[in-house]
Amino acid sequence: MNLDAKLLSELDSKGPPLLHFYRWAGPSATYGHFIKPSDYFDLQKTQWHNLALAKRPTGGGIIFHIWDFAFSFLMPAENPHFSLGTLDNYRFVNEAVLEVMRGFFSLKGPVELHASEPTEDLHFCMARPTQYDVVHQGMKVAGAAQRRTKKGYLHQGSISLAFPQLDLLTDVLLSKQAIVAAMTEYSFAPLGRHWDAAQLQATRQAIQEKLATQFKERLL
Repeated sequence: MNLDAKLLSELDSKGPPLLHFYRWAGPSATYGHFIKPSDYFDLQKTQWHNLALAKRPTGGGIIFHIWDFAFSFLMPAENPHFSLGTLDNYRFVNEAVLEVMRGFFSLKGPVELHASEPTEDLHFCMARPTQYDVVHQGMKVAGAAQRRTKKGYLHQGSISLAFPQLDLLTDVLLSKQAIVAAMTEYSFAPLGRHWDAAQLQATRQAIQEKLATQFKERLL
């Protein structure tokens, strides 16, 4: 998270876009710049589970980086694909995600960008689709948060790959019922409920390669 903040502060407005991918040393979760983790987590329980917490330089809610694929993208302000419209910038990045997920998982039916804001903000990224999230059959495939400066913007994205570990959520969250129910209902989980670390890592690697290719094509 500190690296992303540094990259944004040092971004060359006339330079090339930057795409990079995260690797996690262990179970992790990040939270938006304006989130206070003690309002949502039993911090003693997070220590028991060795769940690392870090603040993102962007906004948004809480994201668990245990069953997802996460990346960040920095767009310089003088790039022709940069827009002063925030939703245009979300759309540019998430349309790349949409194409990768549609092809990689051979999804049947529409994979699309969500059109409206949720009626209730639960402060957890995968608990509700928000505008320009990638959705499939009502489930949230990918969410993101952005921060824009005069130099450009930072987009931090998370793609859901597997069903959440409900026992972990129930143990570490202060408010359990609504969050667990929402994540159960809305989380996209192409790897299903019974996944293992090797399967997850192989999927992350394949998506990383395809996403890099998709961004190259969109930036031509």
